[in-house]
Amino acid sequence: MAAPELRLDGSIRFWVLLAVAWIALAVGILRLRVAALLRSERELGWPEQLQDKQILARSRLLRENGRFLTHQGFLMRKHYFNNRESGFFRKTKRKIQPRNPLTDPTMVTEMMKGNIVNVLPMILVGGWINWAFSGFVATKVPFPLTLRFKPMLQRGINLPSLDPSWVSSASWYFLNVFGLRQVYNLILGEETAAEQNQLLLQDQFLGPTVPAPPDPNKAFKVRT
Repeated sequence: MAAPELRLDGSIRFWVLLAVAWIALAVGILRLRVAALLRSERELGWPEQLQDKQILARSRLLRENGRFLTHQGFLMRKHYFNNRESGFFRKTKRKIQPRNPLTDPTMVTEMMKGNIVNVLPMILVGGWINWAFSGFVATKVPFPLTLRFKPMLQRGINLPSLDPSWVSSASWYFLNVFGLRQVYNLILGEETAAEQNQLLLQDQFLGPTVPAPPDPNKAFKVRT
């Protein structure tokens, strides 16, 4: 004799299914924003590199659009960049000091920040959802599954007779955490969301790798 079909209360859709999905979405967006904020603070910590990028960009704009300036205005800017005695490109010499993660304590701190931003909210919110929505069956996947999926999809529910296609509230939260990437792309923009996700994974598993910047002295010499 077949077991009777399980029917969920309609209020579960609003108070459990959608509530957990909204919580996962809000926490994910907040996590990406905090990661981007920490990344911007980290980049602002290197003023010389930022100044060099801005100066090189200004010189490029001057070469490309100098014809739109007055003759005097063009000569003033050229004097600032390439004067033989006081020109920026001629007098500025930078020391290239690559950061070593084994000897630089700030890089260890940055890696810990990445781990905290990525892992800690997932653990805390997941634990709270497991406590607040404990025992709820939230939804059902539209295809049959084998018993191997029960531990993954039915966390917090110990019903051996329950069909493996049913999903508990705790498992529904973790499915949302790992399955909302396209929603992040729609809300934050595809490039922004992809970049911030990449930064989160980089900070968590690889540490805040700092790519070796191009030698500014060579760039300055080319423009003299």
